Amino acid sequence: MIAGIRRLVFHVDDVAWCERFFVDYGLALQSSSEKRSSLIAFDGSEVLLLDKKSVTVMPGAKQTGIGVHECVWYVQDVSALQRIRKSLEIDHQIATDEEGILHFVTPFGQLIGIQVWSPRSVYGAPSPSNTPGSIGRLNQPRKWLTRPLPKRIHHCVWTFPDVQEALDYYRDRLGFRVTDVQKGFGVYIRAPGAYEHHSVFLADANAKMPGFDGSLKFHHANFELEDIDEIMVGKNWLDRKGYDFSGNWGLGRHRLTSAAFLYLNVPQLGGDMEYGADCDCVDDGWKPRVWDGAFGTAIYMHELPHWMMDEPNWDVSFARDDQLRFLPAENV
Repeated sequence: MIAGIRRLVFHVDDVAWCERFFVDYGLALQSSSEKRSSLIAFDGSEVLLLDKKSVTVMPGAKQTGIGVHECVWYVQDVSALQRIRKSLEIDHQIATDEEGILHFVTPFGQLIGIQVWSPRSVYGAPSPSNTPGSIGRLNQPRKWLTRPLPKRIHHCVWTFPDVQEALDYYRDRLGFRVTDVQKGFGVYIRAPGAYEHHSVFLADANAKMPGFDGSLKFHHANFELEDIDEIMVGKNWLDRKGYDFSGNWGLGRHRLTSAAFLYLNVPQLGGDMEYGADCDCVDDGWKPRVWDGAFGTAIYMHELPHWMMDEPNWDVSFARDDQLRFLPAENV
């Protein structure tokens, strides 16, 4: 079964600029050339930057704009890869490269890769917290962090013209599980071998949100840090490097996933790069929920957008079986 993200393949206009950003962002540079650059997170998951003018795209790919044009997922053994190949080759054109990655295009035009791979083990050790009546840290200061080091690629988000079509495909053909439904916004799904709340958010390309234009397009990628301290250290580190992220939501915490977040708008990469930490972890015993869009978005955020100025409706319930699907805005 698919267990997580191995590689995000970006198509960009300026490889050198994007490489420099990701080094400052905290990834380790592995290789670099004029038209191709490779960088990795602590667990070995990779960002691959390609000059978009030099890329040959598989027939049927429909994604627009720059950004992540292929997510390469990993499975942990050859037998799992063979099972997926056997299932897909009935009605897909599959290309296999020198790394053994299966590349194919979905019926709705998204390029996907799958590879046998094992991530390097990563163990977080955030500082314990003190709160009234509970001392977690006695005679001990918090850790002093100097810069961010992303531990792994947590999830990736695209906008889809037909969320239900994408959901049906990821669930029925690749085994992904629905974890939560955000009415009018999209559906959260996780890879079947992962504990992360979601590996993909299937966002509605037709939602009335900035930058949503009805097309299949990259929106953001999340890189997991240790805790909220490392998120803010990362923000300050990038501030001192001269980056300007004005207009973003700033630091916040999602209600729907419990995760702390910091979205950084990077137009040169086609969307946002998100620092995240402390996301819910779930397994097949999880009961999906249905959320009001605004209510699920955040418990708090530093820069409230205009559509969050009014206190959102307290609207969340466990999903019935007939609600494990995309619920468009007209049903809100």
